[in-house]
Amino acid sequence: MQLNGSDVIVECLLEQGVDTIFGYPGGAVLNIYDALYKYSDKIRHVITAHEQAACHAADGYSRSTGRTGVVLATSGPGATNLVTGIATAYMDSVPLIAITGNVTRNLLGLDSFQEVDICGITMPVTKHNYIVKDPAKLPEIIREAFRIANEGRKGPVLIDIPKDITAAMIEYEKQEPLKSEYHDPDTTEAEIAEAAELIKNCERPFIYAGGGVVAADAVDEMKELVRKCNAPVALSLMGQCAYDNSAENYIGMLGMHGTKAAAKAVSNCDLMIVLGSRFSDRVLCNPNTFAKNAHIIHIEIDPAEIGKNISVYHHVTGDVKHAIARLNELLPDMQHPEWYNEVMGWKRDYEVHMQPIEREDEVLPDQVIAELDRLTDGKAIISTEVGQHQMWAAQYYNFKCPRSFASSGGLGTMGYGLGAAMGCKVGNPDRTVVNIAGDGSFFMNCNELSSLAKHKLPVIELVFENDVLGMVRQWQRLFYGKRFSQTNIERGTDFMKLAEAFGIEGVRITKKDEITDGLKKALEYAAAGRPVLVDVVINKDVNVLPMVPAGADVSQPIMEIDLEN
Repeated sequence: MQLNGSDVIVECLLEQGVDTIFGYPGGAVLNIYDALYKYSDKIRHVITAHEQAACHAADGYSRSTGRTGVVLATSGPGATNLVTGIATAYMDSVPLIAITGNVTRNLLGLDSFQEVDICGITMPVTKHNYIVKDPAKLPEIIREAFRIANEGRKGPVLIDIPKDITAAMIEYEKQEPLKSEYHDPDTTEAEIAEAAELIKNCERPFIYAGGGVVAADAVDEMKELVRKCNAPVALSLMGQCAYDNSAENYIGMLGMHGTKAAAKAVSNCDLMIVLGSRFSDRVLCNPNTFAKNAHIIHIEIDPAEIGKNISVYHHVTGDVKHAIARLNELLPDMQHPEWYNEVMGWKRDYEVHMQPIEREDEVLPDQVIAELDRLTDGKAIISTEVGQHQMWAAQYYNFKCPRSFASSGGLGTMGYGLGAAMGCKVGNPDRTVVNIAGDGSFFMNCNELSSLAKHKLPVIELVFENDVLGMVRQWQRLFYGKRFSQTNIERGTDFMKLAEAFGIEGVRITKKDEITDGLKKALEYAAAGRPVLVDVVINKDVNVLPMVPAGADVSQPIMEIDLEN
């Protein structure tokens, strides 16, 4: 049947099971928005205050639901405002479709009003991108984009559509979604079998998992592998909800701000089993000394990551869910009591804690996050901005459920979390969603409080207010002679008045004995369907510990910082 291009776009989205789009209208996408008006009973559109937040919302929606996020923006500045969000999704392997409008085909390349080469701009940060120049190819391109976004290592795909394409009459016939290929079982079988033999013959196994386990929905398979191996477990930042953080054998995050127990396990294991993680520099710290006494098995879907940052003894290139399931079939139940008890001793001896600061009644972030964890039973969806608070969330919230953590790991995008929290809440309306922020990040996206109010999204925005850019300041303290250049922000904003101005609830916590009641009040507001801003006032000298200096051995973290000198 014949439909105009905009109707074809929406019909193709419906084919893919899309029920929500995040975006912001403009001239080049008016035809698409007209179609969305007609299809409003089938697809929900969530408008944000800024296109970047819309892209982060689509990202958070995807991470928390396992479905492909969709964001829509107009040409020129609307499209370029998506770039940081697209790059964030690319670095963290999040399946996302970005649809941008452009000027009509006859105006392309003429520096027309609000024209930009968004395909050229986003080429390094997308798995693939398209500019549609033939109306007849529009359905095929949209279907292929969804397949590419979800095939192999997942990621964002951009489709740039000139305005006259959205008005053209196109032949449309409904099709079933194209299937994505995740692995080739025939080529990985021998690799898996060899990995099983290495695991059977090791004495000190250590399992380290990343975001790939969550992306592959392999959490249950990993849990069974851990049981069979009787191994201690550590996670990357991106893998925080891949394993129950309250489990006895979970020894914390690994890397620059990971636990010393995890670092000692890396240094003393004889076999390190790495599941769906890419060995970022924040994990390796010093690749020349990392796991130097161990054989490393790397199970990873992206062949480009094998041996890229560190040499490994053996690898399995393929879908981690399939690989772990096959390993579980090949492995017997094993016990390593001497090794296991030694690692559990390290976990007790090097428990992560915060240095006290000045006053006994002063609020410490670990107390706030630990109480939030207790009140939500570790089952809330937590998003974060980027900075000290991000590390505190990973260190002190005990994630119990998969797809419960949304944070910018690879790109480190300040301003990511509030948009992501909106997407998480839209995709999971029955779950508690909390965005944990620092005031530095908060000032990058506080305009999105208006989006919470508009859409009545009962997200809890929890801000640690210390009037500094805490993580950068921490580095200045340690490595720049305490020359705190431009990290004391001190904007003088009254957060409670700001909440009132945006039409949302406000809660302020300034003393230790206010933590429980303040968080309970925030959770009650959210349960009643009301968004809330929680202002937690903390000391500017609270630091993230442990901390491995750049280039140092991961097993030698800084455990305390002298605040007097």
